[in-house]
Amino acid sequence: MDVETLEIGLFASNCHIISNDKGDALVVDPGDEGTRIIDALQRRNLKVAYYLITHGHVDHVSALAEVAAALPAPVAMHPLDAKWAFQPVNQMPPYYGTPKAPPSIDRDLDDGQEWTDADLTYRVLFTPGHAPGHVSFYFPDAQALFCGDVLFQGSIGRLDLPGGNVKDMENSLQKLLALPDETVVYTGHGPATTIGQERRTNPFLRSGALG
Repeated sequence: MDVETLEIGLFASNCHIISNDKGDALVVDPGDEGTRIIDALQRRNLKVAYYLITHGHVDHVSALAEVAAALPAPVAMHPLDAKWAFQPVNQMPPYYGTPKAPPSIDRDLDDGQEWTDADLTYRVLFTPGHAPGHVSFYFPDAQALFCGDVLFQGSIGRLDLPGGNVKDMENSLQKLLALPDETVVYTGHGPATTIGQERRTNPFLRSGALG
């Protein structure tokens, strides 16, 4: 499994391109700069098998419709976020307008599902707290986690946005901390880290840190 991370948009969000050795790819969170994402895929002659959305915030979905129109493939997203992600409530003026919706959401994600796309098997973890329908994608064979805006290197996702919830975030972080220390964590912003590193050094993971 190969991972290419593009830092995109005004909020420096991460779009992850996960590919196999046959030229198939999964695209996680095409949030902005659709042309860059399309170019990155075409440069490597990758065929998109699925677009995987961790959560609905504008900086993680704004290029989805553009990229999916140029390189058609099905879209997977949790229904709790799909119902508002492409509505005016998700604007962030003056930075972002309402994200354009893809033609369809083809797979409703939920906790514990296991899928194999692009010959890569992954498990869906329901990880709300930053957003009500937030999910993470865990690839056990590669010991890799794509966790959107739940966990960052040395920090966690914001809780003050609409739909944020402290208790949900605490539960989601505990779910991620149950993964092996060697798990590489590909975040929604910033550099990759590991579960072990965050367990040892992240101040937000200490008992009672969230209040």
